[in-house]
Amino acid sequence: MFGSAVVYSGALLALAGLIAAVRPGRRKRGLAVGAAGAVITAIGLVLPARESRVARAESGLDRFFPAWQFHEVHEIQIAAPPEKVYDAIRHVRADEILLFRTLTWIRRGGQKMPEHILNAAGRDSIIDVATRTTFLRLMDDTPRELVVGTVVIAPHGARGKLTPDVFLKPLPPGFATAGMNFAVRPDGAGGSIVTTETRVYANSPHARRRFAAYWRVIYPGSALIRRMWLRAIERRATTSAPNTR
Repeated sequence: MFGSAVVYSGALLALAGLIAAVRPGRRKRGLAVGAAGAVITAIGLVLPARESRVARAESGLDRFFPAWQFHEVHEIQIAAPPEKVYDAIRHVRADEILLFRTLTWIRRGGQKMPEHILNAAGRDSIIDVATRTTFLRLMDDTPRELVVGTVVIAPHGARGKLTPDVFLKPLPPGFATAGMNFAVRPDGAGGSIVTTETRVYANSPHARRRFAAYWRVIYPGSALIRRMWLRAIERRATTSAPNTR
């Protein structure tokens, strides 16, 4: 998150400098500010990423992703029992998530692409779209935890079949793997507390640097999608009408 803040602070400073540079008498100062902003942005993109590791595996995500350099966590309390919330997690669709299609369109640069989590259309849930395209369902422990995983960076020609072993055994250098979970626990008052966490582990310096630049650019949009995703789960779980699937 810090790296992303540096990147966007630098980008805003660079933009302000360029705007100032077009004003009479402010060209030199504006260009200097813009250049400083560009330098700050570049620094943010290459800042080192610290590795974190769980002391003891307490969840499915911990089992498959005990270490990471990049992650985000979001939480929501929902006035519905875990069983209903978990059902909503498995069946919420892209068109139920505010701004999902807009943000994923921006993320893929407006390019057309086959069905993918960044191009989830139709009446199928996002989880179903993800796990039949680029993600693998690693755990489905109803009504407690759902875990999915994928490979986000692989050496040229090394991307093979996605199996649970990919996330449990050491891989050759050059890989970055990503996992996401939805964990549900009772809140003690008939409702549920839902947490979604994303972790990414890059197993070589090159993969780490490569993913760091990408992560720091997309993080704000990614965080917004996760929050809106949780809101969509809440709406589906608490609606009085039967959920359509």
